[in-house]
Amino acid sequence: MNLQQFRFIRETIRRNYNLTEASRILFTSQPGVSKAIIEFEDELGIKVFERHGKRIKGLTKPGQAVASIIERIMIEVDNLKKVSDEFARRDEGSLVIACTHTQARYFLPRFIPEFRRRFPKVHVSLAEGSPLQLAQMVLQEQADIALATESLSEVTGLATLPCYSWEHTLVVKPDHPLTELTSSQAKNLSLEQIAQFPIITYDRAFSGRTSIDQAFASKGLKPDIVLEAIDADVIKTYVDVEMGIGIIAGVAFDPRRDAGFVGIPVGHLFGTHITRIGLKSGVFLRDYVYDFLAMLTPELSRDAVEAAVNSNGSSDTDHDFAPPLRRVS
Repeated sequence: MNLQQFRFIRETIRRNYNLTEASRILFTSQPGVSKAIIEFEDELGIKVFERHGKRIKGLTKPGQAVASIIERIMIEVDNLKKVSDEFARRDEGSLVIACTHTQARYFLPRFIPEFRRRFPKVHVSLAEGSPLQLAQMVLQEQADIALATESLSEVTGLATLPCYSWEHTLVVKPDHPLTELTSSQAKNLSLEQIAQFPIITYDRAFSGRTSIDQAFASKGLKPDIVLEAIDADVIKTYVDVEMGIGIIAGVAFDPRRDAGFVGIPVGHLFGTHITRIGLKSGVFLRDYVYDFLAMLTPELSRDAVEAAVNSNGSSDTDHDFAPPLRRVS
């Protein structure tokens, strides 16, 4: 029994039991992976994988327990490497941030330049995707941090902490009828009024879309959503060609940059949302990662992060924050 066998088994599980894909990622041959797995099972005296002929189809019941133990072992092996890097190359390394387009485009530019000034030898990478894809990147150690609004807190094995709060903003052209509302009327804008117009907003996996759907459904309204997109720039593009009104995250609207639009805050209709930080449970974090997280959320202490990471993936860690959580718009 050795670490190479552990790596082969873990990667086979990660690649949905596809030995060809696992061997490609591991830079070895498929027969080599298959042989190592069989030798491991023979040594252990149990079958880890269920098979149909020569094809692996899933984990046996004892295999589920074995896979969990192997994952813990490999996390600690990776942690040993990170400890070594922390003391041998304290301010050098990489930081991979898995994030949605909204975070990459509108939120992170406020912090990454300053982080680079503090840690010029740390290579920063952004990996974009859907919230569930981001979670998988962190769980499979393809990224250090995930940053998203939807779904992160529901993923097993991911420790999450709130980063900032935000509300939706309605985006219209300057000559749109809704711009004629007084300040008081805009603050009391109703779902019925919005539903009179074609709507452009996020795909269902992104940026609080669930709350938008739930708000209309609670009033028995069926809004005419004519276009769904994964980023606010696309939404604003189609608002600009008068295809409809846009509903976007408030962080994605800047009156100076978006001078061709009028933004109307609609938090009273769709609620307040929390963008969360996702970290792999049990992972060792380099000091510069803690510094970056503190930049994102000043309320976030190192103790709070460590408590979250060591909580076996429990996401209920909001109590570790000093209230109130910062609101970003």
